[in-house]
Amino acid sequence: METDQKRALQLATEAGHILLENGAEISRVEDTMQRIASAFGVEEKDFFVLSNGIIATGQDYASAKFIPIQGTQLSRVAAVNQLSRDITAGRVTLDELESRLKAIRHSPAKPWWEFILGIAIGVSSFCILFGGSLIDAAATFTAGLFLGAFMAFVGPHLSRIFSNLLGGLVGGLLCLLIVRIGFGQHLPNMIIGTIIALVPGVPFTNGIRDLANEDYIAGATRLLDAFLAFLCIALGVVIALILHGALTGGLLQLGSPVVDATASAWYIQMIAAYLGTVGFSVLFGANRRYYADCGLVGMAGWMVYLLLSSTYGVMSVAGSAFFGATVVALGSHLLAVLKRCPVTVFLICGIIPLVPGGGIFWTAYYLVSNQLMLAATTGFTALKVTIAIAGGIIVAASISNGINRLKSTSPR
Repeated sequence: METDQKRALQLATEAGHILLENGAEISRVEDTMQRIASAFGVEEKDFFVLSNGIIATGQDYASAKFIPIQGTQLSRVAAVNQLSRDITAGRVTLDELESRLKAIRHSPAKPWWEFILGIAIGVSSFCILFGGSLIDAAATFTAGLFLGAFMAFVGPHLSRIFSNLLGGLVGGLLCLLIVRIGFGQHLPNMIIGTIIALVPGVPFTNGIRDLANEDYIAGATRLLDAFLAFLCIALGVVIALILHGALTGGLLQLGSPVVDATASAWYIQMIAAYLGTVGFSVLFGANRRYYADCGLVGMAGWMVYLLLSSTYGVMSVAGSAFFGATVVALGSHLLAVLKRCPVTVFLICGIIPLVPGGGIFWTAYYLVSNQLMLAATTGFTALKVTIAIAGGIIVAASISNGINRLKSTSPR
C-alpha cells in the first residue's frame, strides 16, 4: 500500500511537470496533482509549485524538481487534463497512468511546415492589426516564413536570451531587406508584426493569471521573464538597425506605426484577428480541432476592443482592453465546458490580440535606443492595458465560479 502511494505521488508530480513546462498556470498544476494523488488514496500530501519548479512531499516521500521553461505545447496540457478526468472517474490504474503520461510526454510537436506556416499567417495578420496595409501584410508573411524557419530549426538549440536577441536581429534584418527591394510600405508596422511571433505570450498571460490567483511570486517571476524577453527582442532589432546604418551610411530610426485606411475596415480587422489567433494556436501547440474555436474567441475579444476604443468608440484603450479581455475569458470558460478542454487553451490563444505586445516592444525599443521620455509614455500605457486585461480575466473567472456554485447548490 505504501509503495502504491509513493508511486502515485511520483506520477502526480510527473503530471505536474508536464503541465508546468507546457504552459499551464500554477493553480491548474497544483489542482491536477492534488486530484491524482487523492484519487489513488494518498492522504498525506503537499505540493508547492513555482514558475520553474515543483516540490512534493508525502509519507516517506519527498521530491524537488527544477523545470526549465521550454516551448509551449497546449495539446499536452489538454491531454493531461483529460487524463485527470479519467482518473477522477476511476477509469485509470497506476500502470495505465504511467503509460499514458509517457505517451503524452513523448507526443510529437507540430510538423515543421505547419509550425512555420502558422507563424507566417500569425505575423502577417498581426501586421494588419497593428495598422499595416495589405501589402505590408504580404511582405510580413514572407518575413514570417524565414523567421519561422529560424524558430523551428535554430532557436531550440540556443539559450532563451540569445534566441530572443538573435530572433529580433533576424526579424529586423528580414524586414529591412524586404523594404530595400521594394516589397512593403511601412517598416515599423512590418517589424512589429514580424517580431510578435517572438513575444512571450504564454509567460505574460500566465503571469497575469497567477497574480489574479494570488500566486504573487510565480506571477511576478513570469512577468519579469516576459519583459526581459521583450528587451532582448528590442535589442536585436536595434542591432539590425545599426548594421543597416553601417552599410547605408546613416542610422535608421523607427517611426511610429501608421494606420492604413483600407486595412482598418472592420471586416478586414475581424478576419485578421481570427487568422492571427489561429496562427498563434499553431505556435502554442494547440490541438488542431481547437484552432477554429480559438480563432473565434480571439476575434470576438478584438472586435469588442475596436468597437469600444477610440478607433470606433469613445472609451480609453485600457477600458476597451478590459471589456475585450472579459469577453475572451468568458468565451474561454464557455468553450472549456462545451469542449471539455482546459480554459488555458482558449484563453492563452484568444487573449493574444489584446496583449500589449506592440506597446511593450516599443517601450523596450525606446529604452535601448535611449529615448527615455517615449519609453515612459508607452510603458505607462502598456502597464494600464496589462492591468485592464488582468481585471477582465478576474471578472470573468468570478462570474464563471459563481455560476458553477449556483449549479452545485441548486436542487435537482
